[in-house]
Amino acid sequence: MSETGWGQRPRRAREEPRVYRVGEVNRAVRAELESRFADFWVEGEISEVTRARSGHVYFTLSDEGERAKLSVLLFRNDAERARAQMVQGERVRVRGQMTFYEPTGRTQLLARVVLPSGAGDLAARFEKLRKKLAVEGLLDEARKRPLPRAPRTVGVVTSIASAALHDIVRVAHARAPVRIVVADCRTQGPDAPRSIVGALQAIQSLPELDVIILGRGGGSAEELWAFNHERVARAVASARVPVVCGVGHESDVTIAELVADARASTPSNAAERAVAPHAVLRRELDEWERRTQRAFAGVVDAHRLRLTQLTGRIERPSALVAGARRRLDALDRRLADAARTDLRRDRRRIELARQRLGERDPRVALARDRARLVDLDRRLTRAVARLLETRRARLARCTLVTPRLERDRARLDGLGARLQRALPPLVGSARTQLELLRARLHARGSSLSDRPRARLAQAAARLDALSPLQVLGRGYAIAFDAEGRALTDAAAVRVGDRVQVRLAKGAFVAEAREVKE
Repeated sequence: MSETGWGQRPRRAREEPRVYRVGEVNRAVRAELESRFADFWVEGEISEVTRARSGHVYFTLSDEGERAKLSVLLFRNDAERARAQMVQGERVRVRGQMTFYEPTGRTQLLARVVLPSGAGDLAARFEKLRKKLAVEGLLDEARKRPLPRAPRTVGVVTSIASAALHDIVRVAHARAPVRIVVADCRTQGPDAPRSIVGALQAIQSLPELDVIILGRGGGSAEELWAFNHERVARAVASARVPVVCGVGHESDVTIAELVADARASTPSNAAERAVAPHAVLRRELDEWERRTQRAFAGVVDAHRLRLTQLTGRIERPSALVAGARRRLDALDRRLADAARTDLRRDRRRIELARQRLGERDPRVALARDRARLVDLDRRLTRAVARLLETRRARLARCTLVTPRLERDRARLDGLGARLQRALPPLVGSARTQLELLRARLHARGSSLSDRPRARLAQAAARLDALSPLQVLGRGYAIAFDAEGRALTDAAAVRVGDRVQVRLAKGAFVAEAREVKE
């Protein structure tokens, strides 16, 4: 086992410590330093001042209480706006961001603002008021109003004797022929805030006022402090019309500029932002006119095309009538075809009914029965004759005549004589009934030939009366065996057989439990 130091975790003997590259370390240090000291204030004494040809200023901040130094870089643009004297021994307050120069491994402060040490109280008051107004929402961009595109009356709040007023009037009149109304006020001193607020309120009494320019020329922080007053900021925020604020130079930032609807770097720039060039407005108006004309022409062309399409869809009355006539003729042909089809179908149905009725004609049935009766008569006569001849032959062959045979022969002769006597009346009676049926059929046939429809109805009624279904409807039933044959004899059924019984409506299966012959 390997020993470990206090607070260290045991490490395996084969693990190697990670070795960083110098670039990785420098990048990590720079990222940590710049994220932690991104924006802060530091106070110290200037020493080792160096001005480069590029205009940048390099110096060192020293701490009198401790032996500590901090390298500072002030770029040329920030150096030109610096309010402190960049000389040896000057005590200043610097605002900036820490950075780490990786190629040389040097820590440096990138300064943006350098103020004399006494000006730190003003900066603190400025920052305190800015945060207060920001909490109230007066610095929000969503609250600020857009400037009018083409104002006619421009109000200017500044000192009437200042050079800023002449710059504003010169630039505004050069851009467009606007009306300028000036509200005189003091722009520095103890009474300046009250004077600025009064001028802002007075100029808003003009009903035709479109925009306000609040401006002042350059000066020190103390000279511009009136525009950092809370009353001035609230008066600018509550103005009836949009306010453009241009105080001092581009590097000067005041609370009034942060609250105003638009901020300008100088009073002249405020006039440029408030008044659009006349030529630009003319070009924009011309462009809008051309766009309006093109849009109007497009709308007209679209409506014209729509009108042409609708006109093409409208047909002449003669064409409409011709179309309706063609549709009517087509419907007439379809109706005639449908009528002929129905008529042919009805004729086929009548022929089928006539054929079925002819098959069930009583005359045909009577003729068939008559032929069967004649055939049965002929067959019965021959059978009786053969039976008599056979008995007579048998009696003739008998050699011994007994009294019993004599009695049988006498009885047989008597039966033969009775049969000969009874057969002609039966045949005559059958013939008489056949003649009567023929007469009735002839009479009914003549009436049916005279009235086909009545005959058809009567025949249908008779067929319906002869139908087995009508018999079943009167309470009778038909029994079928397992093979579907109709049962007419109880001897054909055994106990336990299943019999299907057909009724007038439906059928059911029964089981034979007892057979009675």
